[in-house]
Amino acid sequence: MKLTLWSWNVNGLRAVLNKGFIEVIRKEKPDILGLQETKLQEHQIPDDLAALDSYLQYWSHAHRKGYSGTALLSKLLPLAFDTAFGQAEFDTEGRINIAEFDAFYLFNIYFPNGQKDDERLNYKLRFYDRCLQVMEEKRATGKMVLVAGDYNTAHFPIDLANPKENEKTSGFLPIERAWLDKIASQGWVDTFRHFDKSPDQYSWWSYRAGARPRNVGWRIDYFWVNCEALDKVSAAGIRQDIEGSDHCPVWIQIEV
Repeated sequence: MKLTLWSWNVNGLRAVLNKGFIEVIRKEKPDILGLQETKLQEHQIPDDLAALDSYLQYWSHAHRKGYSGTALLSKLLPLAFDTAFGQAEFDTEGRINIAEFDAFYLFNIYFPNGQKDDERLNYKLRFYDRCLQVMEEKRATGKMVLVAGDYNTAHFPIDLANPKENEKTSGFLPIERAWLDKIASQGWVDTFRHFDKSPDQYSWWSYRAGARPRNVGWRIDYFWVNCEALDKVSAAGIRQDIEGSDHCPVWIQIEV
């Protein structure tokens, strides 16, 4: 069976609903769609989503109103769905979806942004490390493990338009990039770069200074997979043509 999976930071689900979200999903028909930064509480889930009646909906909401939040829309029924890493400091911001299916695990994660201050940067790094622990726990089951989401870090200079200017900016700090080096060294694969080594491939653009029309962006949205299952990934890409958020969707196709 061939499945198409999407990941998309919508930067406010209610906002993107006013910019053609339903129409895009109806047209493109991903089998599973992970959303980040929904910015919703449970009672605020839009009725408009009922139009996507072929999808089951799973949510994680931050305790803080109007902040963070993730959702998984799936045509497949998961065997299990979790919204926690099992550590209190990470489990209250609505950042985590972990779904188990027959043939794979799917993580849909909105990783923290470290730009506010050193405290949040350190929180981001601890979140990264705990996420890797859970990734490895799921990997030990022998299933394919897909880790999708907004990682809030560009890995290599090719992954952002102005690497030199951003060497001291959170999102491209050596200490953040080192975590991506670490997961790669442990046998996790950035699916997009497995298929596409070309420059100028970004998934996020600042709203300032006309960055998107000029393609002055960052590639910070990913699907990583454990190397044992890489042969089941048949394609990966970035949908820079789809607007509505400061991020665009990224996708993979898998055979299960």
